[in-house]
Amino acid sequence: MEGKIYQVNTKGRIPGERGLPKAAVESAYISSDGVEGDYNHYRTNKLAGNMEQAVLLYPLEMIRKLNEEGWPVEPGDLGENVTTEGLDYSAFTAGGVYEVGEAVLEVTKPSDPCSNLAALPYVGEVRKKEFIKTLANRRGWYARVLKEGRVRPGDKVERVNVT
Repeated sequence: MEGKIYQVNTKGRIPGERGLPKAAVESAYISSDGVEGDYNHYRTNKLAGNMEQAVLLYPLEMIRKLNEEGWPVEPGDLGENVTTEGLDYSAFTAGGVYEVGEAVLEVTKPSDPCSNLAALPYVGEVRKKEFIKTLANRRGWYARVLKEGRVRPGDKVERVNVT
């Protein structure tokens, strides 16, 4: 199974703001600490730097599905660092290892939707519960870094066997 990176997304630390939406960047280096230029308040402060959630992956195919359901989601809106293309949501599984550009990532767990999604202009407090319910079991995949490396749009995303 092979896809590609559609978009790489980051958001630096901005006091008083949440980590989404993230903006597209030309490339980024993924280290064991996460994605350069990206600040994750929840991981840094609530999880004491837990690197099991260093990177968030999300398929463009699911964004398109959400668009069909009436949600105007754009790549980066859900806080993902890497928007993939060509791999369905179900192609990612906890424990799966993926080459993502020059980096190698191991998916650790699915991301649960949270109240921070209310920061999106098309969600807000009014539609927060509805959107959280919509994203149940399809919010993205957290990964830890097995091999550091640079990622850029167009790079391959491929599940690999670990020996």
